[in-house]
Amino acid sequence: MKVSRKIIEIDEELCDGCGQCVPSCAEGALEIVNGKAKVIADKMCDGLGACLGECPSGALRIIEREADEFDEEAVEAFLAQKEAAEEKQGIACGCPSTQIQTFAPIESHPESHISRSDGAKSESVLSHWPVQIRLIPPKAPFLKGADLLVLADCVSVAYANLHQGLMKGKVVMMGCPKFDDAQSYIDKFTEIFKTAGINSITTVYMEVPCCSGLPMIVKKGLEASGQTILMEDIVISTRGKVLDQIRSM
Repeated sequence: MKVSRKIIEIDEELCDGCGQCVPSCAEGALEIVNGKAKVIADKMCDGLGACLGECPSGALRIIEREADEFDEEAVEAFLAQKEAAEEKQGIACGCPSTQIQTFAPIESHPESHISRSDGAKSESVLSHWPVQIRLIPPKAPFLKGADLLVLADCVSVAYANLHQGLMKGKVVMMGCPKFDDAQSYIDKFTEIFKTAGINSITTVYMEVPCCSGLPMIVKKGLEASGQTILMEDIVISTRGKVLDQIRSM
């Protein structure tokens, strides 16, 4: 049934698809579709505007128009379905990408060294598998007591000193704050922070607007967990330079 009520409207001309609004919608009504934020269904939006303050471009506003009534039961069913889908996606189905592995130090595997043009050896310091946020189960053994390094995907190709400068001694979780499911990441980080005894968190992301949602996702998970963990944010330029480092508790 359609009624006249308040609901979110998104100006596509102003929206740059950064995704910062997505995790602030507890109902899961917002998603990034083809590079733009969208209300996936009128009945999913409560019209309260919790997402407004997260938009850096002012693309979101509250209007009053004819729309389907807000359906709390539909929201609960949608969130439960999404959670179940995420869990299913993380279950190993014979696919190597989901098989939990912990690696011995690289020194015991000299065949993994790659010779550079100057004759020096480059070494991987990766200590585990998988590395994608969506594939790592919250109870993965390598998360226990870890110093966590949460990377935006693009950092891995922009920052030349990634392994020796950032990854050494840390457990890596990688994802894209623009194209991945932000709410599922918040939920996953919440469970990890509640149960894994994480020692520290470092988030590393690019200077571009769509990347700035990554530390917000991690911080929302940390807030929801009720834990206090030392956190550092590192911003990398598109030319691979460290632009900023911010520490917080």
